[in-house]
Amino acid sequence: MVKIITDSTCDLEKSTLQEFDIAVIPLSVNLDGKVFRDGIDLPLEEMYRLIDKTGTLPKTSAPTPGEFVEFFRQFKEDIVFIGISSNSSATVQNARLAAADLPGRSIQVVDSLSLSSGLALQVIEAALLARQGLTAVEIALKIEEFRTRVRTVFIVDTLEYLYMGGRCSALQNVMGSLLQIKPMIYMQPNGALGVKKKVRGNREKGMQALLDEVRADASRIDPRRVFISYNYCEDDVEFLSQEIRKIIPAQEIHPAVNGTVVSSHCGKKAISIHYVLKENAG
Repeated sequence: MVKIITDSTCDLEKSTLQEFDIAVIPLSVNLDGKVFRDGIDLPLEEMYRLIDKTGTLPKTSAPTPGEFVEFFRQFKEDIVFIGISSNSSATVQNARLAAADLPGRSIQVVDSLSLSSGLALQVIEAALLARQGLTAVEIALKIEEFRTRVRTVFIVDTLEYLYMGGRCSALQNVMGSLLQIKPMIYMQPNGALGVKKKVRGNREKGMQALLDEVRADASRIDPRRVFISYNYCEDDVEFLSQEIRKIIPAQEIHPAVNGTVVSSHCGKKAISIHYVLKENAG
């Protein structure tokens, strides 16, 4: 059977990774003069403590081509690697370089054009296709179509981390805080982050705006699997789960805690909804 591999920004729980036999290569997080492996060495609470202590955000880095080569060599099966959007990281580029250094191996590299649970949805789909006996090439082709139907929208509770990470200006940061503006961010078709709308008001209005996106797509959403990614806002996850079930007959709603890489850019209490449109949704 084809081996499915992804990177640590998929934010999948260990139990899910084991269930679908998915291997994960970690990105690195550089903070306070130390290098940590995402999802392994640095608990989320400790990362935020170090950010507060140093006043700086972590620098994140992709696995090197050499690290990918060593990781791929662990597996004798054909491989499909699905990684974080190439617009956010060099991970996919380095995986492709590594695959080229392993002639004679069937290693297909897919750019998810997504991150976090948007990536997770693709990885799980690939694992299900592998169970059906599809080849690595067939799986990669199907995921490249599948990714066009993945939808991701999220809100951040504060603009501070986007500002510190260079994703908004100081003026935007100040004005956003004063006016209680919560930008709704989404994954664009090219895999880059974009601002879908600016929600003015409290957090509840922001979450209602997320639900409005689900309502708008309700008739087209594949009900098999929906993800809610978050950190430090369990009550909001429960609220969104209940409301989503009122909108669509979701078979599974998966809560997923954002890892250190995603959380370092979004800040505390970021929350997102990820779903897939049906094949005939257009």
